[in-house]
Amino acid sequence: QVQLVESGGGLVQAGGSLRLSCAASGRTFSTYRMGWFRQPPGKEREFVAAITWNGRITYNADSVKGRFTISRDNAKNTVYLQMNNLKPEDTAVYYCGADKIGTMTSGYDYWGQGTQVTVSS
Repeated sequence: QVQLVESGGGLVQAGGSLRLSCAASGRTFSTYRMGWFRQPPGKEREFVAAITWNGRITYNADSVKGRFTISRDNAKNTVYLQMNNLKPEDTAVYYCGADKIGTMTSGYDYWGQGTQVTVSS
């Protein structure tokens, strides 16, 4: 099992940047595929970005391509989401997930508690 804790959310103006972090417990972090998801107010959770266990392959949702970058540091048991050129529609609770078996965009077994990102216009 792995336990996940997100941090780095906050309030930012449109066009600004934030970097989210997701710290994982356990010694097997490097074997998990990691993903970021978000849940806007009143909407369902949606996929944002994912990265393979070794960091060699990443995949982003169309809505964030060119603006968000996912990365990981297996030595620190941490996955990051660098968010640039933020827009009001990026406002959501952001969650990180971990999984070994599913696809890049679904099937995640472990979740953090989420961190709020609010983008003002």
